[in-house]
Amino acid sequence: MPIFWRQMVLLAKIETSYGTDPTLTGAANALLAKNVSIRPMEGSDVSRDLVQPNFGNQPSIPAGLHVVIEFDTELAGSGTAGTAPAWGPLMRGCGYAEVVSAGVSTVYSPVTSSIESLYMKFWMGATLHAIKGARGTAKITADAQGIPIVHWTYTGLWVAPSEAAAASPTLTGFKKPAIVNKANTPTFTVNAVPLVMRNYSLDLGNQVEPRLLVGSEAVLITDHREQIDFTCEAVPVSTLDPYGLANAQTTAAVNLVHGVTAGNIVTIAAPYAEFKRPTGYQQNQGIAEWPLSMLCLPSAGNDQVSITVT
Repeated sequence: MPIFWRQMVLLAKIETSYGTDPTLTGAANALLAKNVSIRPMEGSDVSRDLVQPNFGNQPSIPAGLHVVIEFDTELAGSGTAGTAPAWGPLMRGCGYAEVVSAGVSTVYSPVTSSIESLYMKFWMGATLHAIKGARGTAKITADAQGIPIVHWTYTGLWVAPSEAAAASPTLTGFKKPAIVNKANTPTFTVNAVPLVMRNYSLDLGNQVEPRLLVGSEAVLITDHREQIDFTCEAVPVSTLDPYGLANAQTTAAVNLVHGVTAGNIVTIAAPYAEFKRPTGYQQNQGIAEWPLSMLCLPSAGNDQVSITVT
């Protein structure tokens, strides 16, 4: 029998001990994902370069083995303010702390030390790819008239694939998202100026490093380099001057609020963002638009961006 492409199951759970299976279950740890792709045996092939009296290939040995998995989840809250969303563990594995205020909010903000890791299990049919000690990065996109998406890229230590019965996933923790539009996305401001936005993205820009040495093998996050990219209708420089702000290296706050129902409101705030040099204009439907990029800078440290669900 063939393996049907649709027969995928993906689980993830925070590890309590690095690289050790914390006992994942389909009921508690399943992810509602799409566009899943896996590179199950990343690394290199080390040639043995043996002396031989004739032409021909050299045997090689696999080295530096690790796994990279990419997938999307929809951006929505848990449906209850003060209850962490089902994608919360994924943010934690990207080097973001999760602070839950019961009945009020869940806030994600970057950390520099004590970064958590995930144990992941991915089934293609009955073939299990376990991924241990995984850490990653993410990119949030919110495009007008589209579903807001988080694209995750996780890197973990290699475990030999095996055949095992797939977990039965429970996905009720993932809520239906709201389309990005005027009604559902009430706020997009830069430097306190409301702008007409076509698309938006926040790239966490994590530097993820498989560090495979004698005495230690781990996947580490060694830097956060968050960047916001967006396209908006151009306005007079007397209203918002990205050229002057870029030239003066003046920081400006960027705020996006998506969602209007309690438990499903996501606010992405970058209070100290710096414009990169604008590249020019583009036009859509005869309207001049700016494609702009901003670097999220820290002020006191680990405060360059926050993601709040209320």
